[in-house]
Amino acid sequence: MEETPQQKAQRQEREIRQGRKEKMQKPFHFADRLNAAIQKKKSAVCVGLDPRLEQIPTFIKKRAQAEHKNALTAAAEAILEFNKGIIDAVADLVPVVKPQIAFYEQYGHEGMRAFEETLWYARDKRVLTIADIKRSDIGSTAEAYAKAFLGKVDLFGKQAFSFDADAVTIAPYLGWDGIKPFIVEAKKHGKGLFVLVKTSNVSSGDVQDLVMKDDKAVYEIMAHYVDSWGSDEMGDSGYSLVGAVVGATYPVQAKKLRSLMPQNIFLVPGYGAQGGTAQDVKPCFNEDGTGAVVNSSRGIIFAWENSDQFTEKDYADAARDAVIKMQKELDAVM
Repeated sequence: MEETPQQKAQRQEREIRQGRKEKMQKPFHFADRLNAAIQKKKSAVCVGLDPRLEQIPTFIKKRAQAEHKNALTAAAEAILEFNKGIIDAVADLVPVVKPQIAFYEQYGHEGMRAFEETLWYARDKRVLTIADIKRSDIGSTAEAYAKAFLGKVDLFGKQAFSFDADAVTIAPYLGWDGIKPFIVEAKKHGKGLFVLVKTSNVSSGDVQDLVMKDDKAVYEIMAHYVDSWGSDEMGDSGYSLVGAVVGATYPVQAKKLRSLMPQNIFLVPGYGAQGGTAQDVKPCFNEDGTGAVVNSSRGIIFAWENSDQFTEKDYADAARDAVIKMQKELDAVM
């Protein structure tokens, strides 16, 4: 089948980006890269790119629908334009963004294209990316997931990146078999991973707070595993490429987990819309103010909805303003 102009342009863009990647020097340790970005931008804010189509500004959706007859393509293009606007607005302020794959995957292959191009765009703007995929499997399946998001795949004898995220989130309940392939690819390519330990959702305690025979909760046991899994993969900054997901909504548990995982970077969801505050996330950091990035999604990308100052056409400016306010809140308690 002959390529459409849009498909040709997308293919050419991929080839250009792939060429850039092949010319890049061997990447250095993920924790060092993340900590360097945090220090440079003086920010521990992670922006969650969770685009809900119904909340994307109307003018973006109308433009996408006018240009694309296929509804799935229009949805993907609207998401991509929205994300690019957010990234442009915050690229100089934040070290990392975190697209949640479910918000893209629901639109099929077009949604996954938007997810992939969002990762590329952030990379071009010198913002690190965490692909929030929460994958979990064993053996060759885990290896395939790891290669897809962190490493390279074999394309008829040539090695090439696919999604090429800087880090991923993964579920640990299949044990070491499901973790090792991600560590192997992360170490090889200067990438990282964040293991679910104590998540921010209300029902996380159904499993994670269960107390075992040794009087340790499941989340504490998982912390010991994460600490050991990352112990051989330390960067010059003193942190491992294996990080942990620890929710802002459970500050008491976070304090305990910080002591159990002193050299693992925390990815902290639950700030803002889920109820987490700056005071709540303070225990996630080490005493020197390092060791964590704090994610906010809806509170940043849809900030214009609750603003008297910004309209939907100013959605990107509203997001930038929300990031600045969030960082000031974090600075005030550190």
